Amino acid sequence: MWREIDIIVNSAATTNFDERYDIALAVNTFGAKHVAEFALKCANIKMLLHISTAYVCGNMTGIIGEKAFNMGETPNGSRELDVNEEKLLVEELVNELQEKSASQEEINIALKNLGLQRARLHGWPNTYTLTKAMGEMMMQHHLKQNIPLAVMRPTIITSTYREPFAGWTEGFPFRTVDSIAIRYGRGRLKNFLGNPNTILDTLPADMVVNAMIVAIAVHANQPNSNKIYQVGSSKKHPVTYSDLHDVLWSYFKDSPWIGENGEPVKVHKLKIIGSMASFNKHLRLYILLSKVLKIASSMFGGCFQGLHADVDKKLNATVRLAELYEPYVFFKGVFDDTNTETLRATTSDNGANLDNIFYFDPRCIDWEDYFKRTHFPGVVNAFKRK
Repeated sequence: MWREIDIIVNSAATTNFDERYDIALAVNTFGAKHVAEFALKCANIKMLLHISTAYVCGNMTGIIGEKAFNMGETPNGSRELDVNEEKLLVEELVNELQEKSASQEEINIALKNLGLQRARLHGWPNTYTLTKAMGEMMMQHHLKQNIPLAVMRPTIITSTYREPFAGWTEGFPFRTVDSIAIRYGRGRLKNFLGNPNTILDTLPADMVVNAMIVAIAVHANQPNSNKIYQVGSSKKHPVTYSDLHDVLWSYFKDSPWIGENGEPVKVHKLKIIGSMASFNKHLRLYILLSKVLKIASSMFGGCFQGLHADVDKKLNATVRLAELYEPYVFFKGVFDDTNTETLRATTSDNGANLDNIFYFDPRCIDWEDYFKRTHFPGVVNAFKRK
């Protein structure tokens, strides 16, 4: 195997925002280290392509450059990040919980909370982005300079634009744009947290794959050619949450979801809640309802216990989702794609005109047409097939 492999693409990851910290570290961080160490043993290695995420930028704002992390660097510069120390913290917590005979659920919750706490301490919004950033650091640190390395940072990946066919998607449960679309179309979402002017940085999956293929061709057998590529649309062809909101309403108005009763679900335009303060104010009524049901249940022999548990569960889930998605729905950054633009240019160099085959320029997308005629139909069909 070490004699035969010449190109390595590392796209393995757990993408749950609040993954257990031990799992996220093992896959996203130390997994990258193991891939780098494996590459060093390959006799005929030509290059390594590591897939990261644009959101390793953490809480940065403004124009976000295609810049590599130094080992231990953090977005907020609060203190140096030690990857091995993070692993030790996990091990200590697990040992402590096991000594207390904690249940599996208690261990899961504690490890999820630890990941979020460590991420926010250093300026990342969640466990996923923290561990992916540390994965980049490990990849850069453990790979020899003479092995070409390209790190690709896609933004939010959506269904395909053209290949293998328009609207192809897989993976469940849906997240971000798709989870919002499904809940809204089924009549289960009336309000949504976010700034209408926030840029939704997204790119279809086949365009991301095309960028990967071109990067492999450009970097193979080119020592000291290491580059970071941010692959998205916010700089060249942005779309806002307000744009998405309008298209979403238009799509489900014209192509309504058919409910369990066989009747079309009528949708109204989402009410956008523009700040966490307004969101918390909006929840006060539901928090009060939960408290009333709890009191009523204790007064009437537990007859409201099931209803209280259901309301409390939905309330807690809503708050947690809002906390997880807040950094994205109020994101104030634009991803520079200078290196990616240079990569695009190679597809038309020397008269080859390969840009129609390996297309990944977001400026060719009509966002309204894409979301209404390609992406949302694809997501709805994928959900119904699950």
